[in-house]
Amino acid sequence: MAGGVGHTGRRGRRGWIVGAVRKRHNRAALVGGRRAVDDEFDVVVVGAGPAGAAAALTACRAGASVLLLDRADFPRDKACGDGIAAHAVDVLDELGVTEAVAGYAPLPALRMIAPGGGAVARALPRPAYTVPREVFDARLVAAAVAAGAQLRRHTVRRVEPRADRVVLDGELSGRVVVGADGAGSVVRRALGHPQNPDRHLALAIRGYAPALPGPSEQLIVTSKARWPAYAWSFPIGDGRANVGYGEVLRGEPLSRAYLLDRLAALLPGTDLATVTALRAHHLPLSTHRPTPGQGRTLLAGDALSLINPFTGEGIFYALLSGALAGAAAAQAPEEAARRYAHGLRRRLGTHLRHSSVAAWLARRRRVVDAAVRAARRDDRVFYDVVELGLGDGRLTARTLAMIGVGLPGRDGAPRR
Repeated sequence: MAGGVGHTGRRGRRGWIVGAVRKRHNRAALVGGRRAVDDEFDVVVVGAGPAGAAAALTACRAGASVLLLDRADFPRDKACGDGIAAHAVDVLDELGVTEAVAGYAPLPALRMIAPGGGAVARALPRPAYTVPREVFDARLVAAAVAAGAQLRRHTVRRVEPRADRVVLDGELSGRVVVGADGAGSVVRRALGHPQNPDRHLALAIRGYAPALPGPSEQLIVTSKARWPAYAWSFPIGDGRANVGYGEVLRGEPLSRAYLLDRLAALLPGTDLATVTALRAHHLPLSTHRPTPGQGRTLLAGDALSLINPFTGEGIFYALLSGALAGAAAAQAPEEAARRYAHGLRRRLGTHLRHSSVAAWLARRRRVVDAAVRAARRDDRVFYDVVELGLGDGRLTARTLAMIGVGLPGRDGAPRR
């Protein structure tokens, strides 16, 4: 990526969903010479978060009959930072969901504090939003239902792949099943993939607190004592902010009290007594992804470990992977896994490789300190970092060189 405002939206790629989906004729009332029962569908989506709703919406618009399952009724809360980056808004626009962030004030800027205390504060190339998942997810589900998906409360416990379909709990079946059921995915386990191991899994706690005084901006404060780790405060626009702390797991248990202590240390302006709706959640990082599908079973979003290892962002990945999974499932069920893997590789393959390299480099605090210094000096470096952490950007040679210049030499001073 060349960097700079003109490149940040990647709007030249718009149309990828429309281009991926080819309308096909709806399934007839008779399937294989017999009438289809009510619980047989072209596509069954397990999990109705952003990935699942995007998959259901895309499959419906391609002419598939879709069942969308979730263990909860909507609206429901979901532990998350609630950040909706511009790249996620692009995917929503392509899906035709134009009201997902309506009524929430745009956040025009990002402030990041490095482990060593240095800071950068700049305008984002395009604004972000903070929309509580209780609202955001319900809006996406409503859009999927409006497109024709059947929504049903159901907790999936058993997944049985067959030659021509996938059966869930012995009573529901789909020609393709999309597992979008989060970090503890049942569908993922059925495919033989365990949870991410330590160093590829983070734990975070999230709550809502009175917004900090000052400019309306996303705030990220990284930790010198524990790294990789950071606290955040994302204003919602109604006087509250989503606040939290997350840390990559390294083989030792992290208690709720510990997470709250770290949050308080990094966000001293936030009084823990005022924080409500505290919930912890796991973040499976994209540095340890399973295969995206097997046969007629696909994985999307957190179930596929699509969490940016550099920032913890997952909404953009969830929407994009869900839409690609829904398109592949509706096109040719017998080739769903191959088509989906190809679509993911074409759309995100290079970016995921670059984000993994960035995460490996960022294990060293001095590299993060140097990156923040470089971003403060040079707007193109800042835009590259934003693209890499919040969208589908790439590490550029120029940005790596600018960061390298800021790394301390043997005398401890930055190189010049």
